[in-house]
Amino acid sequence: QVQLVESGGGSVQAGGSLRLACEASDGIFRRNDMAWYRQAPGKQRELVKNLTGYNRKNYADAVKGRYTIARTSNGYTVFLQMNSHKPEDTGTYYCYVREVWGHGTKVTVSS
Repeated sequence: QVQLVESGGGSVQAGGSLRLACEASDGIFRRNDMAWYRQAPGKQRELVKNLTGYNRKNYADAVKGRYTIARTSNGYTVFLQMNSHKPEDTGTYYCYVREVWGHGTKVTVSS
């Protein structure tokens, strides 16, 4: 089973940027749909962005125009570039592919 490790989380002020990375133990992102989710404290996990194996991208309305997603050509890493942060972006961000979840990376946005 593939292993996923997220990184890049941290604390940032509103308006700032962070780039998250999800590294897989094999090149699973090359041809498989994947997604980034986030879970705010006390709330359900929600879809942020997904990226299909054919490079089609879908975005949650809350992040449109602020977040972009990209993967390396070898399929080992997917990045989530997050700009113009808002306090409501605070949460733990998870990478997901083929029924496998990463452990998450925490993002805290202060106003």
